[in-house]
Amino acid sequence: MTATATKSIPTALVIISTLLHLSTTAFAIGVNYGTLANDLPSPSQVANFLKTQTIIDSIKIFDANPDILRAFANTNITVTVTVGNGDIPALVDANAASQWVANNIKPYYPQTRIKLIAVGNEILFTGNKEWIARLVPCMKSLHQALVRAGIKDVKVSTPHTLGILHNSVQPSAARIRPGYDRVIFAPMLQFLRQTRSPLMVNPYPYFSYSPSMENYILFKPNRGVHDKNTNITYTSMFVAMLDAVYSAIKAMGYGELDIVVAESGWPSLGDPNQPMCTVENAMSYNKNMIRVVTSGKGTPLMPGRRFETYVFALFNENLKPGTTAERNWGLFRPDFSPVYDAGLMRNGQSPGPRPRPSPTTGKKWCVPKADASDKALQANIDYVCSQGVDCKPIQAGGACFNPNNVRSHASYVMNSFYQSHGRHDFDCDFSQTGVLTTSDPSHGTCKYI
Repeated sequence: MTATATKSIPTALVIISTLLHLSTTAFAIGVNYGTLANDLPSPSQVANFLKTQTIIDSIKIFDANPDILRAFANTNITVTVTVGNGDIPALVDANAASQWVANNIKPYYPQTRIKLIAVGNEILFTGNKEWIARLVPCMKSLHQALVRAGIKDVKVSTPHTLGILHNSVQPSAARIRPGYDRVIFAPMLQFLRQTRSPLMVNPYPYFSYSPSMENYILFKPNRGVHDKNTNITYTSMFVAMLDAVYSAIKAMGYGELDIVVAESGWPSLGDPNQPMCTVENAMSYNKNMIRVVTSGKGTPLMPGRRFETYVFALFNENLKPGTTAERNWGLFRPDFSPVYDAGLMRNGQSPGPRPRPSPTTGKKWCVPKADASDKALQANIDYVCSQGVDCKPIQAGGACFNPNNVRSHASYVMNSFYQSHGRHDFDCDFSQTGVLTTSDPSHGTCKYI
């Protein structure tokens, strides 16, 4: 045996070991970490809880919150960040895209394992023609900005509602809706192929609920729905939805693309006219969905596939508008107690001693809403700084200059305005882009009054 051959053995063992590790961990489950609440624990507490108490190994957030990105540094938990819908048109510009990457990715990467940038959320469903027209150009612009910044392993995609599909009752017949297929989806799918990025979809059987379909939707025993074209009988709407997406993109020549379930879940509590919103139904849906996506069995049209999946959502969020159900999608309450057993605790055990949210003194701080665009937040900065509020701390060299991004700067000055103008709820409105929190947003040398 030659020296070269001898040297190759440990190398081969390392490669095999790595592949075995990846096969068991690459498709563990993720969660959508929303923050539309005023009673949530700090991001550092959340990061520690997920790392030490759960098998959740990835999160998706609906912005590029610097506090969350800092908190998840060195945790080995991957993070998907989101570009606000309203920021899409501006980021088509190469300079603006580069600045966005410089502000929101580079300060945290690679210590924080940012893996993907989601450009907006369900843009085609918004009906906003400007956002729709600029969606793919924005995706390309951000990808090119990442390349210029020397960041090669952060992907770019965008999540879609299944409203993008036409004729999807039989999964094999599903197609992308006419009008979007060639103009939007053809270049988008080509971009995803070229950059080896996944197609992100938000399948929600919940929104198709009817009593007669309950068992089919909740993975309970049922007669199934027959697809006459393939002679396949589907006993799960979730699985049928995945195969419908596959059929639609395969018909356009892109059947090899990875499909990521960017959102799916079930609320555990609802209004009196929402009887399907129960703990039992939420547990049944999420446990079975997780089983499907992680089993390795795949679907009838995609055998052997696993699907990277983000359950919606991590916490019940008490500031979300709408019905009671909207505030009860969480797997956990703000004190980290599980709403139900979704099979995500380490070793299948209960949480044990629970981390406690930071103690509060009854004081409130004003911070930007998660879905506020950078454009709106910059307008808030301009307004506050014209009203006599001290904005020196967010200027170069100031205690709150870093992280140097619009959201962080807006957070500081919006709170300063709120604290110095009487602390009325309306002082934190900022055209509905501000929200009150009982969690102190101070960080490092930046102390919020």
